[in-house]
Formats: sequence, C-alpha cells, structure tokens
Amino acid sequence: MPTATETFTGFRPEAIQFLADLAANNERAWFQPRKADYERLLKQPLEALCVALAERFEARGIPLTADPARSPFRIYRDVRFSKDKSPYKTNIGASFPWTGGGDSVPVGYFHLEPGEAFTGGGLWHPEPARLSAFRRLLDTDPGRVHAVIDQPAFVATFGRLMGDQLTRVPQGYRSDHPEADLLKLKDITFSHRLSDADLFSPELPDRLVASLETAVPAMRLLATLHAT
Repeated sequence: MPTATETFTGFRPEAIQFLADLAANNERAWFQPRKADYERLLKQPLEALCVALAERFEARGIPLTADPARSPFRIYRDVRFSKDKSPYKTNIGASFPWTGGGDSVPVGYFHLEPGEAFTGGGLWHPEPARLSAFRRLLDTDPGRVHAVIDQPAFVATFGRLMGDQLTRVPQGYRSDHPEADLLKLKDITFSHRLSDADLFSPELPDRLVASLETAVPAMRLLATLHAT
C-alpha cells in the first residue's frame, strides 16, 4: 500500500485562492517563486487524499485504483498543439482507473477548481469500439443499461449520464429511437458536485468513496462493453 508524508486533513481555503490567483497570473514568473506553496496547499494534500482513497477502496472491495504517484494529474499543461500557451492548469484532479487496466477503462475522478469541485467518473472520449458497443447495448438490451443508471441511489447521487452529444442520433439508428438521448452521447460520464465544506473536511475521502461506490454497477457495465 502506498504511503504519504501526511494524513489527509482536508484542503485549506488558501488552496482555492492559490488556484484563483494562478488563473489571473498564469505564467512561469508568477508560479515558480510560489511552487512550494502549490506543493504544500495542493500537490501534497491531493497525494494524501489518494492514499486515503486507496485504503478505503481496498477495505470496501471497490475495484478502483488510487495511487499518489499515478492518479494525480500534472499541473503543467501540454501546450504543443494548443493555441493557448498558458503553462499551468488552473485546477487539480486525479483519476482512479477500474481495476484490470486496459485501454479506455472507466475511471473514477476527482476535480477541484474555484467554483467547480466534483467527483464522478465513467468514460470520457471512449475509443470508438467501446462507444459503439454501448450504443448497440442501448438498442438491443436497454433494460441492462437502465438497471444500473436508474437505480435510486445512482440517480440521487449523480442524476443522469452526461457528456458531449451528437446533434443527431448516430447513423444506423432511427431518429425517433426511444433511447435517442443516450445514443447521442459521445462521452458516458456522471458527476456529483462537492461543496467547499466537503473539500475542507478530513472526511472528504469517505464522501468520495460513498459516491464512487454508488457508481460501481455503472462502471462495471462500462468495463464490459469491449466484450459486447
């Protein structure tokens, strides 16, 4: 089990302010003198959060992987093919892949930025074969999909599936298909908003685990789509 140099005790309000200030001063000359603040306020707590989640995933038999070295996303943007050359992201986040690995597996996710913090998961920009399998399942056995996304606990936590959508039902499906809204999805994701009180609490790992555990049946379904 990975270890961290600190126990997660909650993010501090100064962490949110740091990201807000970074958004207003997104340049190396501002960030470099404050890199130690970034590590203290954001990087180290996020790593500690991942350790806490790993312990809880294992204890509760949740088939997601949290690793303080691999789950967090880097603060540095890849600007090679972007018109926006801002060097830093103005949010932090971490992903928790479905156990078993492979390409385009569903993941759990944590995201923090000023005014928008959430947990959730699913498949973002899935490979075409997996997205096609999801659409075929909706067409041939929609009850299997609705059995997980219409569960009261899932609906109460996440609402409905979301993501970028096509403007029309994909080719091969009739325009008045009863599952038209879901067939249009290009991403298959879900999310649950977090409050500042959640972020600042040492109980944040437990709250994330409670939400992500609710999503396990949906992620298990998504993980099997390649074989559909």
